[in-house]
Amino acid sequence: MTPTADLPQPLAEIVEEFHAVGDRERLELLLELSRELPELPEAYGGDYTEQMEQVVECQTPLFLAVEYDDDASTAELIFAAPAEAPTTRGFASILQQGLSGLTYEQILAVPDDLHQRLGLAQAITPLRLRGMSAMLGRIKRNVREHIAV
Repeated sequence: MTPTADLPQPLAEIVEEFHAVGDRERLELLLELSRELPELPEAYGGDYTEQMEQVVECQTPLFLAVEYDDDASTAELIFAAPAEAPTTRGFASILQQGLSGLTYEQILAVPDDLHQRLGLAQAITPLRLRGMSAMLGRIKRNVREHIAV
């Protein structure tokens, strides 16, 4: 099975981008994606730590909010990560670009090994890869809790 066969299209395209380049360029691509992480919406104001959930498994302070559209059964992801943490911002950007706008079912169906499918094991530490895994796990947990209400 290809590393993208069971991924939703936006996420599959990102994984394909990573596999189209060599190991060294993958890190550059991650850094490029870190610069694409959207700014926080104004609604989150200056003290977003009160309105967002911290993903404590990440080495860097990373905050997450999931906004739901129950009419369409879709979710939008919002992340806050410091500029001095480009790998964490890059992972957040991958998840934001790859999952935002998808249905709850599509998000829950994303394989837990997504972080491994990017082919970054040679470029970044296992601890950072686990941080991305934790981000995805937290997103899925939030979606499951939301639909259970």
